[in-house]
Amino acid sequence: MSETTHDVGVAVSALPSPDEGLTAAQLAAKYGLAVSGARPPLREYVRQLWGRRHFILAFSRAKLAAQYSQAKLGQLWQVATPLLNAAVYFVIFGVLLNTSRGMPKDVYIPFLVTGVFVFTFTQTSVMSGVRAISGNLSLVRALHFPRASLPISLALQQLQQLLYSMLVLFAVVIGMGSYPDLSWALIVPVLALQFCFNIGLALVFARAGAKTPDLAQLMPFVMRTWMYASGVMFSIPVFLADKPQWVANVLQWNPAAIYMDLMRFALIEKYGAENLPDHVWAVAGGWAVLMAVGGFVYFWKAEERYGRG
Repeated sequence: MSETTHDVGVAVSALPSPDEGLTAAQLAAKYGLAVSGARPPLREYVRQLWGRRHFILAFSRAKLAAQYSQAKLGQLWQVATPLLNAAVYFVIFGVLLNTSRGMPKDVYIPFLVTGVFVFTFTQTSVMSGVRAISGNLSLVRALHFPRASLPISLALQQLQQLLYSMLVLFAVVIGMGSYPDLSWALIVPVLALQFCFNIGLALVFARAGAKTPDLAQLMPFVMRTWMYASGVMFSIPVFLADKPQWVANVLQWNPAAIYMDLMRFALIEKYGAENLPDHVWAVAGGWAVLMAVGGFVYFWKAEERYGRG
């Protein structure tokens, strides 16, 4: 008896996939997947940012050390730059254009130097913020971290630079006859409020600069206009005495003018409260909270788009 074996082809139908019919979102939820670089909830984002606090401080210090590393005078330029600006403004506005309008020289010189130093703090924070994302794309694309770390770190860098410059500011103020007293304690809350305001402003312009890099070319003109409108070189109420009162009020209540005037009030003995607008501390606090909170939320809403495209 013989047995013959024949090869027989059998068609076997594939079993249906358990994932068939599921959307991409359902598949991600099923397997615990998340979008790379997705924006976390606001509270979680704040927690992540706090976890990067050492990076923020180290990054700001590194940027500060590297800023003038190629210059022979090195870190002295942190002080020399705003001081030279103040000297130029004094010659042009104080001597040639007489914007002091009767203000004694022992008041006008510290008035001007204080204005230049304080406004430069905000100006450099904004300019650094514009380039915070667009100028660090390799870092943004290579590592996962809360992107707000960059503009906050750069604003912190400018605060450290201002603190070095304040030594020269103190010397100028004392040299003009205004000696330390209890009002100098107001320096701390003024700087704290301005720092919060600057962080918010840096966050706003960091998002804008990430989308439109050409904004960095426009901002010097915007900042120069803001400087001239903020009373850096002149007293707003004195210079605009013959103009409608609302014009002086608008200029005095702008945040740059508010923080400059509060610092002048703290440092200069003969710069009294009559030079300050009404409710000045409430306005200063309001600007700081509004810009810090609003700028942070505005920046956070675009978190997943930074470094893409």
